[in-house]
Amino acid sequence: MSSAFARDPLFLHLFGDSELDNKARSRVTAFVSFMFDKSFLLHEEVWGYFIHERLLGAYVVEKPHAGIRQTMKGVLLLGRLIPLLFQVSGQTLHLLNSYIRVTRAAAPPLLHHYLIMIGVKPEAQGKGVGTALLKHLLETVNTDKQSQGLALDTENKRNIALYQNFGFTLSKDTQVGQIPVYCMFYQK
Repeated sequence: MSSAFARDPLFLHLFGDSELDNKARSRVTAFVSFMFDKSFLLHEEVWGYFIHERLLGAYVVEKPHAGIRQTMKGVLLLGRLIPLLFQVSGQTLHLLNSYIRVTRAAAPPLLHHYLIMIGVKPEAQGKGVGTALLKHLLETVNTDKQSQGLALDTENKRNIALYQNFGFTLSKDTQVGQIPVYCMFYQK
């Protein structure tokens, strides 16, 4: 799935160009792998779009009802975090922490889902995979009685119109370092 994020502005800034640089590709792969491991460990929702048993796209979403069990499992995540620390720089981790602080502060104070990442492999882009992923996610959000909506962030300005077509509104236009960040919210 790391190829799905090769042109993502945040990933390019954090890790370098993974299409041209093997070290950057290795860092992106390690980070995406960590994110999926984290999501499985913390029981976040991970959903993939497959054709002929081949994964073409996926999303990871944080559910609005995380409890103490999730916090306790976060401690176990440290074992998976340590290898990642050997792949990425302290500066990268600092920027990631800044990004998380800024984007989470922009989310509304309602119980909501939070889209951590969504990606479609390059060869499947433009074929409805991303739309199918987003429709499935919105159906999940709309059927969750505790959730008031879905927050997400994008660094790609052209994604704003795409998300607006699904009912999202731009809640904050900000910047983390030199990266523009557009925080959006879909309210049920």
